[in-house]
Amino acid sequence: MVELVRAAESRALRFAPLVLGLSLAVYAWTLGNPANWGMIDLKVYWSLAPNVLSDQLYDVNMPFTADFPLPFTYPPFAAMVFLPVSALPWLAARIVWQVLSVLCLWWLVRTALKLLAAKADQPYDVTWSRRALLWTAVALWCEPVRKTLDFGQINLVLVAGVFAAVVSARQAVAGLGVGAGIGMKLTPGISVLYFLATRRFAAAAWSAAGFAITVALGFLVSAPDSWRYWFELLGAADRVGPVGSAINQSLRGALSRSFGYDVEMSWPWLLAVAVSAALTWFAVRAAVRAGDQLAAVLAVQFFGLLISPISWSHHWLWVIPLVLWLAYGARHLALAVAWVVVTGSDVITFLINQQPSIWDIPRPWPLAALGWVYPALGLLTLAAVPRLLRVGRRAEVAL
Repeated sequence: MVELVRAAESRALRFAPLVLGLSLAVYAWTLGNPANWGMIDLKVYWSLAPNVLSDQLYDVNMPFTADFPLPFTYPPFAAMVFLPVSALPWLAARIVWQVLSVLCLWWLVRTALKLLAAKADQPYDVTWSRRALLWTAVALWCEPVRKTLDFGQINLVLVAGVFAAVVSARQAVAGLGVGAGIGMKLTPGISVLYFLATRRFAAAAWSAAGFAITVALGFLVSAPDSWRYWFELLGAADRVGPVGSAINQSLRGALSRSFGYDVEMSWPWLLAVAVSAALTWFAVRAAVRAGDQLAAVLAVQFFGLLISPISWSHHWLWVIPLVLWLAYGARHLALAVAWVVVTGSDVITFLINQQPSIWDIPRPWPLAALGWVYPALGLLTLAAVPRLLRVGRRAEVAL
């Protein structure tokens, strides 16, 4: 089976540039006229970010009649970063963001493949470059990517940047890059655990310094907004969106749908976090011992996705490098195929369409069970990592 897959890939690699071109062409065709692109999250960034200059960043919401008014939910530093985008006409902003996001998708794939090539003691040659093109063409159609592009979300830009920073050999670059990511959106802070696990203490210190710089810049531009965010709004998950909606694929979201109410930080959530932490600890320890940098990074990032109060399905972009690791590193095609099917089948959209309202948490148990699809497979993946690494080490010794 593995040989057949490799042979098929070898033939496909010859046409990788053409496949990517066709994939992009079909995607552009499905988008249609740029004037009709919704990109609702980008519109929030684009329209609300300038309010940071008048100390009203968190006082003004963007009307959105379908469900609820949308506020700016990121730190003031993020608003500062979006100011150049806000200076563009709305049509131009949408086009620029689409192009930038697709480029970041390719960069995300390329970064993962470079790590895999290095682990295999291979140069990043034409074959690996063509793999990057081929997998970018495929990844363009997985649910986290499509939702990110449809919403105009920041995810691809942020994940690609944080990933490149985390694996940088230079401590200052790694730390400052992660610190800037935390200043944009708090979730990259989980990356500091990777620095600590791999004893990159200088990078962890640089992360703290980089984050502190972003906070200071936020206070410099708007002290009232900064004070309000860090001391009043921080941790208000309900302000970000509906915790119990099927699109929230965190443990808290899955547990809330199972219990029929928001479990918040009660015992079910604490127990689930403890299990996730234990699985992550074993996975990271095994990855560090095996010298598998990509596996260690992914274990930490999946832990962050699981324990975050809100992990929208489009936040699960780390599935892309995971599938690459499973295919070329761990060589576990069954688990790779499982993730491809789950993220390619658009099951989250199906679940969203079945709920009467994004705010209604109780639902029939089959839908609540299906709503565990990302976190359950994430936990299974973390549990499988140590075994996959042990099998990989035995295979290397046998060679």
